[in-house]
Amino acid sequence: MTDFYDDLETRSSDQREAALFAALPAHLAHAKAAAPHFTRILAEVDPAAIRDRAALATLPVTRKSDLIALQQAAPPFGGLAAVEIGRLARVFASPGPIHDPEPHGKDPWRSARALFASGFRAGDLAHNCFAYHLTPAGSMFETGAHAIGCAVIPAGTGNTETQAQVIAHLKPRGYIGTPDFLKIILEKADALGLDGSSIRIGNVSGGPYLPDARAFYEARGVDVYQSYGTADLGIVAYETPARAGLVVDECAIIEIVRPGTGDPVAEGEVGEVVVTIFNPAYPLIRFATGDLSAVLPGTSPCGRTNMRLKGWMGRADQTTKIKGMFVHPAQIADVLRRHPQVGKARLVVGRQDASDTMTLRCEAAESGEALAAAIRDSLTAITKLKGVVEFVAPGGLPNDGKVIDDARG
Repeated sequence: MTDFYDDLETRSSDQREAALFAALPAHLAHAKAAAPHFTRILAEVDPAAIRDRAALATLPVTRKSDLIALQQAAPPFGGLAAVEIGRLARVFASPGPIHDPEPHGKDPWRSARALFASGFRAGDLAHNCFAYHLTPAGSMFETGAHAIGCAVIPAGTGNTETQAQVIAHLKPRGYIGTPDFLKIILEKADALGLDGSSIRIGNVSGGPYLPDARAFYEARGVDVYQSYGTADLGIVAYETPARAGLVVDECAIIEIVRPGTGDPVAEGEVGEVVVTIFNPAYPLIRFATGDLSAVLPGTSPCGRTNMRLKGWMGRADQTTKIKGMFVHPAQIADVLRRHPQVGKARLVVGRQDASDTMTLRCEAAESGEALAAAIRDSLTAITKLKGVVEFVAPGGLPNDGKVIDDARG
């Protein structure tokens, strides 16, 4: 059995970077010319100059959290799409609502690579339990399964007893869906005396893949792996048989940035996942997902050489209301920019004597009252609120991606 979907997965890091950044300038030029949102935010950008990660990091981010407002102001897709709506294959409405376009073509959401790594092969029958109604996940994985050469049962969600009956009759080899739903179906099959043993592999997404679910599948001899993606981007990283983090898709550029900014963090530091994909119909460039993760060092023991993510580690949008005022991670980043002596900071929000308190904990090699006073002044000027400044040694703050820690309970 072939271990890799194609040769792209085992090329050197230098080859991959060279290929991605050789293709990026033309992609940026296309987005700038065809998608009004990018025409506006890239107005002063020369696409030909964006040929490495340092240059990419100078471009503005587009936040998933802004999509609802963007699409309401400029229907249907907020000016981010580069084709007319009638030229798309499908259009979805995700919760929010956020409307997501699907272009024509083979594997438009790039799920085939993830499914292949999970063990799906041509000739397999896949039981797809992602929703087919309005939201894109059902189509997202079906198109990838078809690209591999699998047949698909469009099972969708709910109807657990019927799902168990279908599996017992058609005997699919693979499951696609949320992490917990396969467990529910198999338990229902057991209760009804139906045979669910044909399911040997699975690919799950759309929720946390928790240890109890992993243990359940392992006990039944079912190899289930997880994928990470969004309804806007498609699949951007996936688990492999090494079970050592999530390998980034070959057609995506991933950055980890300090929450609330577009500034990349050091390898291993937790930050927000920002993605650039080469989708000519919906050319999302530096798309800030709102999810936290970190880059793992080295390459996967499975032989795939691309960057690996640690996995989903929480949400990056830590906006908090303090004394009736909203404070955003981007404001804390603005404070740090005024004081380069500080490497990293965390605003801890507390409660004392029926009043909110703010303490900005700063990593700094050198400290003193003069620097503390200057930082306090910056904090007040930017947030319009007063707070206390405390110093810790470099590396003294937890590596968990938190910029604002609301400790008010």
